[in-house]
Amino acid sequence: MPFHYGPENLQSLLGIAVILLVCWGLSENKKRFPVFLALGAIGVQVALILLLFAIPQSRVLLDGISAGMSALSDATSHGMQFVFGYMGGGTQPYQVTNEGALFVFALRVLPLILVIAALSALLWHLGVLKVIIRAFGFVFEKLIGLGGASALGVSSNIFVGNVESLIIIRAYLDKLTRSEVFMMLVVGMANVAGSTMVAYVLILNDVLPNAGGHILAAAIVSAPAGVLLARIIVPETVDRKAEKVDYSSSLKYDSAVDAVSKGTADGMMVAMNIAAILVVMVSLVALVNMVLGGLPNWGGQPVTIERILGVIFTPLAWLIGIPWAEASKGGSILGIKMVLTEFVAFLKLAAIPLADMTPRTRIILTYATCGFANIGSVGISAAGFGALMPQRRPEILGLIWKALVGGFLATCLSAAVVGALPNAVYGL
Repeated sequence: MPFHYGPENLQSLLGIAVILLVCWGLSENKKRFPVFLALGAIGVQVALILLLFAIPQSRVLLDGISAGMSALSDATSHGMQFVFGYMGGGTQPYQVTNEGALFVFALRVLPLILVIAALSALLWHLGVLKVIIRAFGFVFEKLIGLGGASALGVSSNIFVGNVESLIIIRAYLDKLTRSEVFMMLVVGMANVAGSTMVAYVLILNDVLPNAGGHILAAAIVSAPAGVLLARIIVPETVDRKAEKVDYSSSLKYDSAVDAVSKGTADGMMVAMNIAAILVVMVSLVALVNMVLGGLPNWGGQPVTIERILGVIFTPLAWLIGIPWAEASKGGSILGIKMVLTEFVAFLKLAAIPLADMTPRTRIILTYATCGFANIGSVGISAAGFGALMPQRRPEILGLIWKALVGGFLATCLSAAVVGALPNAVYGL
């Protein structure tokens, strides 16, 4: 693999430095910058990305991931066709003149969440997911210095989501320090749930080669990024490194059937929440755009919320490695992700024609978008954390907006790390 380092890679390096500097500026104790954690966290990100994309043998793994996600999508379509017939993708009773119109988000993407949620619960009950989480917990314990419940919470966050990871460590919530609570908030917003990963892949599959590998990598590398930025903003004052990681959990199912049933119910709640949020958010954007349409044209085109967000976030898009010619589009995607949701942002990203955006920019934006750090998640996190830790609700509310900034910048840090590596790593 030829090693070539260009100005765009140095641009991403500058972005890494600026993101760390911004978080240091928000720090509650600027004298406690975690230098070794910064080196370890970014090192873990680089190592994982190289492991997945730079080693020739990793192609087998990526192909396996893509095949597995395709199988899940195909299996889900069988269930949808059984229940909804032609509306779920079955044989059409009439002549189809527009194949694209058959893609209905509610019937093609959201059902995947039900299947993945049920499968995740089953794998947890069978112990498979516990082994995977234990492996990541060991890595986080050794390489970035996490200890105790925080290592388990962060590693489980990658696969089960924000509030669900707290349920796994419920027995230790009263022992978490202020820094650990903040870290769980930030990591939760920087990550996504396993139940939504395949849905993202389905959305991006036609415009992003190796979409499954990139989404999986984005979900994993954002965890150490979230830990790092959280520790910079709210430094830890208690040494947890000597504590043994306890992988016991209060999350239990009575049987395999119970796991599938409860997993399906949880998935239904997630899918319905996503559907409701998307309906409301897309409608509000349309309403705002109608109001903005009354303003004079800007640059020969109507003023829209997407264009305004593009201007606001253009500098950040450039810092993470996106060329200036595409930074406005990238800034728009970043703004939509924060103000609306990552689902809307991914849909917008997938709608950009291949000729209108370079593959490198699309890859960087995938990592920057893959996280729950949006305004809607503030309410979800506050409610979930507050319900599980009612005695610390005022503290959580005092940290939640700062956690949104940390979680959003964590995904941008991951994107900048991706952009800082040679383009040849991704076959560009």
